[in-house]
Amino acid sequence: MPMNQIKILSTILAVILLALARTAMADTAIHNVTGYTPTNDGLKSFTVLVFGDDGRVIASGDDRLLIAYPDAMRIDGNGKTILPGLIDAHAHVLGLGFLKSNLDLAGIPSLDSAIASIKEYAANKPDARWILGRGWNQVLWPVQAFPTAAQIDEVVIDRPVWLRRIDGHAGWANSAAMRLAGIDADTPDPVGGKILRDSNGRATGVLIDKAMALVEAHVPPMNRSDMRTAVQAATDALLAEGITGVHDAGIDLMNAEVYLSMADNDELDLRIYAMIGGAGEVLDAIEKPIRQYGNDRLEIAAVKIYSDGALGSRGAAMIEPYDDDAENRGLPFWTQSELDAQVAKANAMGFQVGVHAIGDLGNRMVLNAFEKAQGGKPSPLRNRVEHAQIIALEDIPRFAELGVIASMQATHATSDKNMAEDRIGPRRILGGYAWRRLLDSGAVLANGSDFPVELSNPFHGLYASVTRQDRDGEPEGGWYKDQALTREEALHSFTLAAAFAARQEDRMGSLEPGKWADFIVIDRDYFEVPESEIDDLRVLETWVAGKQAFAAGLAE
Repeated sequence: MPMNQIKILSTILAVILLALARTAMADTAIHNVTGYTPTNDGLKSFTVLVFGDDGRVIASGDDRLLIAYPDAMRIDGNGKTILPGLIDAHAHVLGLGFLKSNLDLAGIPSLDSAIASIKEYAANKPDARWILGRGWNQVLWPVQAFPTAAQIDEVVIDRPVWLRRIDGHAGWANSAAMRLAGIDADTPDPVGGKILRDSNGRATGVLIDKAMALVEAHVPPMNRSDMRTAVQAATDALLAEGITGVHDAGIDLMNAEVYLSMADNDELDLRIYAMIGGAGEVLDAIEKPIRQYGNDRLEIAAVKIYSDGALGSRGAAMIEPYDDDAENRGLPFWTQSELDAQVAKANAMGFQVGVHAIGDLGNRMVLNAFEKAQGGKPSPLRNRVEHAQIIALEDIPRFAELGVIASMQATHATSDKNMAEDRIGPRRILGGYAWRRLLDSGAVLANGSDFPVELSNPFHGLYASVTRQDRDGEPEGGWYKDQALTREEALHSFTLAAAFAARQEDRMGSLEPGKWADFIVIDRDYFEVPESEIDDLRVLETWVAGKQAFAAGLAE
């Protein structure tokens, strides 16, 4: 038989086998919906979504798909809106899970309220060896001074208390915790950290960045069972908010082992892209990237490094001193050569690197490290700057030039707006939270929340991206509104761009044929509701790999 006839017969046979396989599969068609998906060619709308029992999208389009797939099981979407599953590109899964069982001080409006919450929590936990919690933020209080150990001592003196600030870059201890840690007037500040002191040189009880380790070394360690419970608690909350994927920014070895075990047991109900905490022992233990593990529910393929602290606690490393603290430029965690070495090591092992950088000096040091490791050109590893908060204007084009992802969190801007310009002044703020400048320069923006630093609800992030306002609608007209994103750009940043930031855009981030059928059903049209209502959109259903993972009902 001639070769061309053999090729024709082979092609026909392949088509027949594909059709038979397609017939054998239980396709599902959700119709009567207002659907949107980002693509590399722009936003696509659809009224019918078809996916197979392999959990992957077959097609999206109009009602003609119901004719093309007559045997598909049909689900009436009742006119609701479908979006791709949202991906939080920077968050802390265990932090969210543990926040649900520890003392939550997020949003507490005053020091007195915080002390009352500590007192009540301790009374309800008489058997707890430590009182642990997170979320306080002195910037929200009428008197914006850092709290002290003596203030906790008034209500809890018999047990150690350790409470992390909302941003995770400062901690508040009582005297019992400081005694256990051996902190007194003679304790030196560790490199990359600071012990706040009173006018007599005595430690006040607030520890900044690496000084927190002095207390945390004595906190009872978590076990695998604790971690597993926390992961599940966080997962349940995230699925209910429409999040189908999370980039977990900094895990230790036990956390990695728990994730792998849960993936082995088919217990990961959302997709986790995990970053190893640091380029040291944990990285050495993992040895090489883990990709598409557990039916593509888990990847451990990046390394998280810190370059500096946070803006609220003035730990962010700045090129020039803070406007409201002329003796302080923040706290770089590493020398440039040390940071260079860590980035180079992780990249050489095949790991993407995401570096926390808040201040303009922190961002510059990270870009310098990436430039050196990448030989001055983009890398297929797609290194990332996590937060990319305050950037010198002349450094903004370097993101696109080096192919570096700007992994930012929109709600940080609306939370920080009341103090950020006080910290760095009107000139440097132009490079702060500068999403439009980054995007217009050609950079890729991946959006997230940094939960539990901020609330995990991604619609708060979409709202903040578009309005540059807090949830009270302040300030009127938006805070530096010229840096806002369009609705399409904001959705892209929480879907396809977030997938791109994890090198997963071929498998997720949009509802295109062959990709995972990860999607959400929401109560109103994201593109049609007033801007002021974006943060109030409600998730009715969340689907992961074509299976319903959360349902609030479609009764409306």
